[in-house]
Amino acid sequence: MDDSLHSRLGLSVPYEWWPSAATLKEIEAAGFRWVQAPTPPASVLIDPRGSARHAGSLAAALGTTGLRRILHGPGSLQVGTPQGDRAMEGLLAYAAEAGAAYVVYHAANFPDRPSSEDRLLAETRSLAHAASLAERLGVTIAIENLAPVFPGPDALSFTPSVLRTMANRIGSPALGLCLDVGHANVVAGLRRTDPLRLIEPVLDRTVLFHLHDNLGGRWSGESPPELDPLRLDLHLPPGRGSIPWARLAPFLDRAPEAPLLLEVHPPRPSAAALHERALEQLGQAAERVAA
Repeated sequence: MDDSLHSRLGLSVPYEWWPSAATLKEIEAAGFRWVQAPTPPASVLIDPRGSARHAGSLAAALGTTGLRRILHGPGSLQVGTPQGDRAMEGLLAYAAEAGAAYVVYHAANFPDRPSSEDRLLAETRSLAHAASLAERLGVTIAIENLAPVFPGPDALSFTPSVLRTMANRIGSPALGLCLDVGHANVVAGLRRTDPLRLIEPVLDRTVLFHLHDNLGGRWSGESPPELDPLRLDLHLPPGRGSIPWARLAPFLDRAPEAPLLLEVHPPRPSAAALHERALEQLGQAAERVAA
């Protein structure tokens, strides 16, 4: 593993957890350089006083470490309506107050059918406005490809190239893709294709990676007793699932400035064990491929 990979690794604070100083110091001591924290819901983000208080407390906790900061916006947030646009403006103000470099947003989270075209267009217009604000605040919006948690209908956000097209249309340096490798593996598995076929075409617009593992589409019926028998989006540590990390590692270097954020859900190993697992899957795998 080289120093550039080391400097890109990060770990998420699980949803519903407050990123206390003790939690953050454990992440930093494990060797991570980035941390992702969840934001409060839209109802807080649209309240300037409550949002500023919450962001100030988060900044104080983060200030006890040297970790660089990523925020994950509310999963239910959708811009393209007056209420959603107001919440996005609040999210960006919150990110600036907390000193975050990136905010993650779930774009194009609409059913994959023609009737969603108007909603997608409205969202694109609103994101263009939000990107202009983000440029002024020094924050980057990272729009994330999604996957079904359980088997179900397709959404536009399941296809990373849809998000790339959106980013290209907006054309702002303050908006790019959060390429979620785990989600791409699920969708590729359901479509019976190679996850790298979804990943490679969008690397030129990727500003952030989410890394976690799963069992793909689970067509084989594999069901380890410790896992939900039907859940697709498992958020396991790297190496616990079917992602081809040795083949993936060189592709991550095509976006060399993008942080590599482990988004592993509880119950999970310690931060130190997760850091070691990441090095094993990314660092050593990359060396084997290069050899």
